[in-house]
Amino acid sequence: MEFKSVKVEFKVVGIKGRGAFENLSIEVPKLAKQLISRSDEIQNHLGIEIALFEPKRGSDHHEGEYYVGLKVKDSLKEVPIGMDFIEIAHDYVSTRGKISNIGNLHSQLLRWVEEQGHTQNFESYIVETYHPIEEGEEEVQIYLPIFS
Repeated sequence: MEFKSVKVEFKVVGIKGRGAFENLSIEVPKLAKQLISRSDEIQNHLGIEIALFEPKRGSDHHEGEYYVGLKVKDSLKEVPIGMDFIEIAHDYVSTRGKISNIGNLHSQLLRWVEEQGHTQNFESYIVETYHPIEEGEEEVQIYLPIFS
């Protein structure tokens, strides 16, 4: 597994959701299907699915907001009804791997953050981008926001 520190800007048009952290693995794909069915309404999208997640701040933090969307090339003047345009740029630590291994990817990335002396930024969204690979598999690139 490769880890790296990067500064990245994301431009996204997406649909906002809110739910229990423990249910996100079910809720996020459902909302993503809704978004994909409306993808033709999103101008200048790059065809890259993306999700932004409010970080879980502790054991007493049970619900969070999230967005599912598509990356877009430029800022938009008109956003489809029920969607938002989000533009964020931060310092992140990142890794990529098979989506079937997503829990382990997150755990390993958090461990690497600590080992490298970074501090997670709980005020910014965790970002995941999704990339199809061979035989119907999918990879996920995780971006964990840190303080620079």
